[in-house]
Amino acid sequence: MQKAKTVKILRFYPKKCTGCLECEKACSQIHFKTKDGGDKSAIRIIRKDNSYQMHVCDQRGLCLDMCPVGALTRRKNGVVWLDKDTCVGCQACVGFCPIGAMRKSEVRIEPFKCISCGSCVRACPENALELVEKIIDDIKEVVYHNQGV
Repeated sequence: MQKAKTVKILRFYPKKCTGCLECEKACSQIHFKTKDGGDKSAIRIIRKDNSYQMHVCDQRGLCLDMCPVGALTRRKNGVVWLDKDTCVGCQACVGFCPIGAMRKSEVRIEPFKCISCGSCVRACPENALELVEKIIDDIKEVVYHNQGV
């Protein structure tokens, strides 16, 4: 299989964000078939002072080598992917993620993360989010240089 060269990641424009959280609701619809947002969303919009910040997976892949059963891989489109069928729910990736972007929910054993699907981008009424293509070699980071190639 040919190795992915690029990956789409989220870019956030805080000056455009109004804090409506439609992006979070769209994300929870993808992951949990609900518009709850919050803990069921892989993207988080956080109010800080008079502006907003986005917190989401940056697809660097530091978590790839941390999964003891190999449930985390980089797909053909470059996205770091969690295979629910392989995952045993140990939460090692959640504990390891240096930016806290691997999420867990009370309603299922497997963690979840941003899959760069674009649902949040389409849901944002202010165009505060965009999917941008990045060269994987420019952003990737590895721990053991094992599976994270």
